[in-house]
Amino acid sequence: MSNVIELKVPDIGGSTDVDVIEVSVKVGDRIEVEQSLVTLETDKASMEVPATAAGIVKEIKMAVGSKASEGDVILLLEVEGAAATESAPAAAAPAAAASATAPAPTAATIIIPAAAPSAAETAHNEGYRQAHASPSIRRFAREQGIDLSKVVGSGPKGRILHDDLRKFKSGAATAAAPVAAAPAGSGVGLDLLPWPKVDFAKFGPIETQPLSRIKKISGANLSRNWVMIPHVTFNDDADITELEAFRKDISKEWEKEGVKPSPLAFIIKAAVDALKAFPEFNSSLDGDNLVLKKYYNIGFAADTPNGLVVPVIKDADKKGIKQITKELGELSKLAREGKLKPTDMQGATFTISSLGGIGGTGFTPIVNAPEVAILGVCKSQIKPVWNGKEFAPRLMCPLSLSFDHRVIDGAAGARFTVYLAKLLGDLRRLIL
Repeated sequence: MSNVIELKVPDIGGSTDVDVIEVSVKVGDRIEVEQSLVTLETDKASMEVPATAAGIVKEIKMAVGSKASEGDVILLLEVEGAAATESAPAAAAPAAAASATAPAPTAATIIIPAAAPSAAETAHNEGYRQAHASPSIRRFAREQGIDLSKVVGSGPKGRILHDDLRKFKSGAATAAAPVAAAPAGSGVGLDLLPWPKVDFAKFGPIETQPLSRIKKISGANLSRNWVMIPHVTFNDDADITELEAFRKDISKEWEKEGVKPSPLAFIIKAAVDALKAFPEFNSSLDGDNLVLKKYYNIGFAADTPNGLVVPVIKDADKKGIKQITKELGELSKLAREGKLKPTDMQGATFTISSLGGIGGTGFTPIVNAPEVAILGVCKSQIKPVWNGKEFAPRLMCPLSLSFDHRVIDGAAGARFTVYLAKLLGDLRRLIL
């Protein structure tokens, strides 16, 4: 006995209309459970959608370049035996125009209802879909910001090859940009002067590189946050001499389990305690109201080849240093591989951006709306500190707290940072 069932897009963290960047199967293929069907790319992460049943692919409902949402049908699958009786056809869902892929990335995302496409946009989308190119070529073009509808293929039957993309990109990079006359006051919402147009090539050799998708998305959010939020940054140093000694001691005990606690795990734990002592730092501004959150989800900036993303340690107040350390490692690995799910980057109430592995003595992190504060951490250094009798070498960790001045005044920002520094300087305070 055989039956045809629908395999659909599962829960993708509330994201809608995500891009299908790769279709991994074709009609007639015999697939197994957990075999990848399509790759979806959201504003924050890429994810593969696995098969939930085994069988033969009868029809594919998605294609590279289309959009997909939860519940959209990916393909029709002919299953046999017990699988056919157990996997009843799912209820009809809105059909996706094509397949979609969900990328990793980065900062808070605003989903804006799409306006009806213009005639030019419709022509462009049709040109993209009709471009004769493989999934790998399409992915490379998307990563490089190349419009496939404008590339002429040199392969068989006009197929677009990697060389075609490289030649197209090289030609676009050397093309001189016309210098347009600057109209006075273009607005940009703030009555700003228009961005200057300069033909850089006339001054010397140049190379043009497209921004990654993550940087485009995060850049828009960072611009909004910097313009809309009145930032204030307070700097202080935390004496982590004893904390570092303790961290090294427990590292020896936990190494058999493959767990190596990082300073960031201790900072997250101390930050939670500070947020409990200063509830307004664990809030969001909603018009004239302040939403005080009773849960503590800590986001941390993770550096990836494509840009910064912010995974979230959920319910950090209910977890110990060992569990937080494990989750930091797991989420950081997923971030580097571009496999974070949208849900891995949602719900943060406070964010920590650590540059401890690089250096520096302080910086101004940008508040990640709708949060009201963010902590920046730089590399710890041995400094001479006066103890009342003499200067003694102490390991000092620079802290930089940026906060929304509409919600938090300067004195509160200073008190929060000083309180946090004291917690890091004496771990016994965390159990009081």
